[in-house]
Amino acid sequence: MPLTIGWINWNERLTKNPPNSGRTPVLRVLSLAGYFAMVGGLAALVWLRAIFSTCAPVILLQAAALALFLWARITFGRRSYHLGADPTAGGLVTTGPYRHIRHPIYAAFCLFTEAGVMAHWSLKTGLLGGLILASALVRIFCEESLVSARYPEYAEYRTRTWRMVPYLF
Repeated sequence: MPLTIGWINWNERLTKNPPNSGRTPVLRVLSLAGYFAMVGGLAALVWLRAIFSTCAPVILLQAAALALFLWARITFGRRSYHLGADPTAGGLVTTGPYRHIRHPIYAAFCLFTEAGVMAHWSLKTGLLGGLILASALVRIFCEESLVSARYPEYAEYRTRTWRMVPYLF
């Protein structure tokens, strides 16, 4: 029996495998879980009113995160965003912020949310910040496996870029 939510048949989406990729359904499910955990963590921070601040350094960090996000999204072009971290057609993007970091959108999301967490520090916000960061890392590792399978040139690209933070990670 197909699992259909809205217009999406998830059984079909989760079982379409590119050639030579037996782990693809598992990676897609993990990636989806990471996505929903990131969005859920952000929603919880908004609900707790722990995302925005009047503190100038937090505002600057969040403005920088928004700028990085927009730069990455504009560089990525008209390609669609896939919840399951499926690689998009059209070749590997290696310009703009992607010239330096492989996952600028995740870096921007984490910077934006973690700045809010630090401004409103508590055990609850710290746990939500940890959930967001861990979920982003799950998506990054899933996405890298899927992109490597689709684009062989990704192996070389990985050697000259950082995942999220230049010179650190």
